[in-house]
Amino acid sequence: RSSWLLLAPLLTPPVPLITAPPCSLCPEGAHRFQWIRNLVPEFGISSSHVKVLSSPAEFYELLKVQIKTAKQRVVMASLYLGTGLLEQELVDCLEETLEKSLQAKGSSNLRVSILLDYTRGSRGRKNSRTMLIPLLQRFPEQVRVSLFHTPNLRGLLRLLIPERFNETIGLQHIKVYLFDDNVILSGANLSDLYFTNRQDRYVLLQDSPEIADFFTELVDAIGDVSLQLQRDDTVQMMEGMVHPYQGDRMAYCEIANRRVMEVINSARTRQELLHAKTFHSSQQGSSLLSQQGSRASGSLKPEPDTWIYPLIQMKPFGIQIDEMVTETLLTEAERDARIYLTTGYFNLTQAYMDLILGTRAEYRILLASPEVNGFFGAKGVAGAIPAAYVYIEHQFYSEVCYLHQQERVQLQEYSRAGWTFHAKGLWLYLAGSDLPCLTLIGSPNFGYRSVHRDLEAQVAIVTENKALQQQLHQEQEQLYLCSGVVSSSTFEQPNRYVKLWVKLVTPLIKNFF
Repeated sequence: RSSWLLLAPLLTPPVPLITAPPCSLCPEGAHRFQWIRNLVPEFGISSSHVKVLSSPAEFYELLKVQIKTAKQRVVMASLYLGTGLLEQELVDCLEETLEKSLQAKGSSNLRVSILLDYTRGSRGRKNSRTMLIPLLQRFPEQVRVSLFHTPNLRGLLRLLIPERFNETIGLQHIKVYLFDDNVILSGANLSDLYFTNRQDRYVLLQDSPEIADFFTELVDAIGDVSLQLQRDDTVQMMEGMVHPYQGDRMAYCEIANRRVMEVINSARTRQELLHAKTFHSSQQGSSLLSQQGSRASGSLKPEPDTWIYPLIQMKPFGIQIDEMVTETLLTEAERDARIYLTTGYFNLTQAYMDLILGTRAEYRILLASPEVNGFFGAKGVAGAIPAAYVYIEHQFYSEVCYLHQQERVQLQEYSRAGWTFHAKGLWLYLAGSDLPCLTLIGSPNFGYRSVHRDLEAQVAIVTENKALQQQLHQEQEQLYLCSGVVSSSTFEQPNRYVKLWVKLVTPLIKNFF
């Protein structure tokens, strides 16, 4: 059965139906996930270019080193930039690198582009904007700060919803950090917690110019439809661009869809041409042009054994690629395959729940215990959010038990004193294999927000290399080691008591967190 055929019912008009490339373009021994390249560009790389990080401190130190050594570009997309000392140190690194770049050449080639969410980045008097304004003032020609504002927060709704609560309507949630040709994919934001004691996931793709180009273009595209931060802390749209909350909503979303899909489709075309040249130049005749094409395509490089697929989800713009691929992976997972799925905020969409409960693979789902939930101990209404997650978890567990699926679908809770849990993604182990051949890593949480409200991006990493598979397996094991299996007795513990008002309100608000 073709995995590609399963995607057909899920396609919506904004995402064009793309026919599969002829199988003659496939390299020998191609992996079984090549159907993904019918939707997005496929980047073949050597596994030696992939490094899996394990700790917040390692992530933070890598960010600083990469900023300091950047020569051409620094592109950072995040929900927000924090306002503490560690975040200030990152800004200082940027300033130092920009200053050195100017001194070295008189006019610098280095460009810095930062994409954040408007509502989260504007929260409070001291915020992401005030942290970055000094860079804009000092290096106006080299620094760009874009603040994405969801088109769904507008009119009376925008006037009435207070700060913090306005973030529930929709956010820029993508997290990608790239420096020249090195790319870090993560779920972590640029905030001190994510540099110290909030566990997340992080993968570094080294020396990967095509992937870096793709994410640079993606961030540029979103930046072009975002508000531009000015040196006096005002914001304005680029000339001729429809305003996200003052202009026509449909016109804005159509422009944003077109801009992002141009990036995806042009990269797909480039990569398909590269594949054709790389794998067939030697078979297309002995012409000098063909031989030159073979050399130019990088025949001296090692053959790729790892493939990277960027998966984009921007439902406000009608782009649902990540949702399609995730649903197809869950649908196609064979009997005796194992899927380890993790999310810091367990609030799966109904479609994902139905697939998990109705398909054949084994599932080990890692989620946050109440004490390591990012909202634990928060003031006001937000303090009840961990209890709402407990209620959602209990409902799902009850459904698993009702269907007698406890052996096949197992919940595990991450617990670690003094830490919070924010890791997300999945690892896929084929039947009979002790190592994963695919992982998803990036910003989505597999919940309603990720699918319907926010801008999200992750990558599917597919590898045939045993050493990289071992790295991914160790990453999974390290996270799951800090967990306990959920049973019916879990919900009888005193800290799992959910007040009646939380039970009543949760079904009404679960689509907002």
